[in-house]
Amino acid sequence: MATEFSKTVGIIANPMSGRDGRRLAARASTVPHESKRLQITRAVVGAIAAGADHIVVVNEPRRISTGAVENLTLDAHFTYLDVEITHNAAETVSAVEQMKALDCKALIVLGGDGTNRIVAKAWPDAPIVPISTGTNNVFPLMVEATLGGMAAGLVASGRLPLEDAGRPAKVVRVDVDGEPEDIALIDAVFLINDIIGNAMPYESDSIRHIILARAEPASVGISPVGGLLCPSSAEDEFGVEVQCCDHGEAGTHLLAPISPGLFRSLHIRSAERIELGEPVEITGPGILAFDGDRERVLEPGQKAYIRVERNGPHVIDVHKSLQLAAQRGLLTGHMHWKDNYDGALQGIGCC
Repeated sequence: MATEFSKTVGIIANPMSGRDGRRLAARASTVPHESKRLQITRAVVGAIAAGADHIVVVNEPRRISTGAVENLTLDAHFTYLDVEITHNAAETVSAVEQMKALDCKALIVLGGDGTNRIVAKAWPDAPIVPISTGTNNVFPLMVEATLGGMAAGLVASGRLPLEDAGRPAKVVRVDVDGEPEDIALIDAVFLINDIIGNAMPYESDSIRHIILARAEPASVGISPVGGLLCPSSAEDEFGVEVQCCDHGEAGTHLLAPISPGLFRSLHIRSAERIELGEPVEITGPGILAFDGDRERVLEPGQKAYIRVERNGPHVIDVHKSLQLAAQRGLLTGHMHWKDNYDGALQGIGCC
């Protein structure tokens, strides 16, 4: 699908991020739909201010994205995508595939690690600005949506080359005997005595093996389990492997925040760097969880080969993008939209 507009930004907003059942077992706050609408409004205003001329959003029953933009009078074209309502990841996959076909130059993704993982599976090298709205978030950014929109708009408009704005993310690649490859953006966890579909935080005794693309000490979730012992940031060219043992075995005791306001006591056998591309072999039976979602069963004797690689989505670095915009004067002399911009504020928040 080609359009007459070339400076296109797509908006992906997961209506369930920040609202799932894990809040029953932890102390995470709930993110209301109205908060997401206002974030999207600010991101869209920022993207158009930075040069985007085409915004693509999704029609969905909660009207999160459509309600965010319907009262804007900015000088840009808006496309509304229809997707089949399935109440699962298929909606996001359909939206991302359509946005890729429309030649979106940047995607703004509002959600958590899980939402961004779905985007990455549908469009592996997607150019994205991931903005956090979920629970245990490491991959998306805690950034003001206005600024995230500006970074996306700079790339979409061609003012800032994508290769200058950021770089491909590290990801965890998973090959399971006899099954399709899978992916995690932050962590792949091998669990015992657990079940597919369980949305509660992991129990300490269930965690046996962890492979991390990023082991961030200042985070919640599985990432700090590695990060508090062997840190690895988004920029580091290595991953981290953590092996856990039973509480009766010898090991390092670690108290880790696996969800907001919730700690687990783990016994760690080892935590060490792994080189990019180096495979780690895991043998079933057990469950494989990716970025917090328990998704794959490993049958007895079935093997999985897990590695960290730098070939994931192309993450647009908001701070770097705006610093480059300042250094290169990319936003000066670009005020032809000012009158429309001033009028666009009328009605914002009336969704």
